[in-house]
Amino acid sequence: MQNPRLASRYAKALIDLAQELNQLEAVNTDMLFLHEVLKSSKDLVSLLKSPIIKADKKQKILAAVFSGRVSATTITFINLLVNKGREGGLEEITTEFSREYMVLKNIVKVKVTTAVALDAATLNIIRERVAAGTTQHIELEAAVNPELIGGFVLEANDKLFDASVSRDLKDLKQQFNKNIYVSDLR
Repeated sequence: MQNPRLASRYAKALIDLAQELNQLEAVNTDMLFLHEVLKSSKDLVSLLKSPIIKADKKQKILAAVFSGRVSATTITFINLLVNKGREGGLEEITTEFSREYMVLKNIVKVKVTTAVALDAATLNIIRERVAAGTTQHIELEAAVNPELIGGFVLEANDKLFDASVSRDLKDLKQQFNKNIYVSDLR
């Protein structure tokens, strides 16, 4: 699809429909499932984007794959996409749906990356500290990157707070490379 505006419109339309039918949570679960399936199956993505395969054949294949796994509302939505020739953008639509859902539910994804894995108690403390500065619900994701050496990196709402040892070492290296103190000695 490569058209974020179009993906946004379809996602908003699906959210509106799901809210009218009181199925927002079920459809959100379906969209998360679809996103994971599409991320893991390049063959399915190729099938959706193929202009050679006819729409009715795609609908039968998708019904066979997703029948019983997703709600009737989601199946109907997928069929609508196929009928309109927009099935190639399903992965983008699922991503946009998740983003719109999180805005609607006032949820913020926060990712904390550390050099070693954190225990549940430490993660809860981080969640509480981040939540103290906002009224939004915090969804915390933990990751491990040994290259940080120590400290942590916190990402939320396109903002990054880097308190890692590796960043401090890079800053020191830049300062030594600039050699800003030599002029003060002479």
